[in-house]
Amino acid sequence: MENRDEFVRVGQVSALLDAHDLYRFYHAGGEETLALRGVSISVNAGEVVAVTGPSGSGKSTLMACLAGLDEPDGGMVRIDGEELSRRSEADRAALRAEKIGMLFQTANLLEHLTVQQNVQLAQRLAKRSGADATRTVLDELGITERARAHPSELSGGELARAGLAVALANHPPVLLADEPTGELDGTNAQRLVTLLRERARAGTAVVVVTHSDDVAAAADRIVNLHDGQVRT
Repeated sequence: MENRDEFVRVGQVSALLDAHDLYRFYHAGGEETLALRGVSISVNAGEVVAVTGPSGSGKSTLMACLAGLDEPDGGMVRIDGEELSRRSEADRAALRAEKIGMLFQTANLLEHLTVQQNVQLAQRLAKRSGADATRTVLDELGITERARAHPSELSGGELARAGLAVALANHPPVLLADEPTGELDGTNAQRLVTLLRERARAGTAVVVVTHSDDVAAAADRIVNLHDGQVRT
């Protein structure tokens, strides 16, 4: 397995996320929908890539394939040098828990658990639990003072930081964010974008699906999808 200390070799940067020639087909009755048609995306350590495109362009399908939540019909996804595709669901889940942080608009936090308990649950899934590890993540995201609060007791900005703490609970090399600012006001959206940039500077490869021009403008690169293909 490749190590994140080995990014630079022979003058070349190694991608932490590498998806090559992804295809995904869906069948409904006698009709076939081509959700992805040969999509390739590569993201290096320290890079933020925004995925944009109209509704129905394949963004959500792409993110599901990159996270190992869905299996592409063709192509391959590699995370930190390890193949994610063509593996059992149990293997994909284990790799996802260890190497992929996932940030959504609202689904990162379980309502009946406190912020601290949500982070601890994510760490246990990757077998990395421990009080010190939990405190480190909460400190990094500036949410330590709200560690014992439940999601319903948090403000919009606090919810965003708590959700990001769960996504980064195991310091994954890859962070996938699906419309993370969709439910935030302008100020909190900008704060979240700043946090994502900080994670990238720390060496994380960040992919953000967004409809926001401001979020896309903050990325290093933009990948625009249209009808399941990358539009150049």
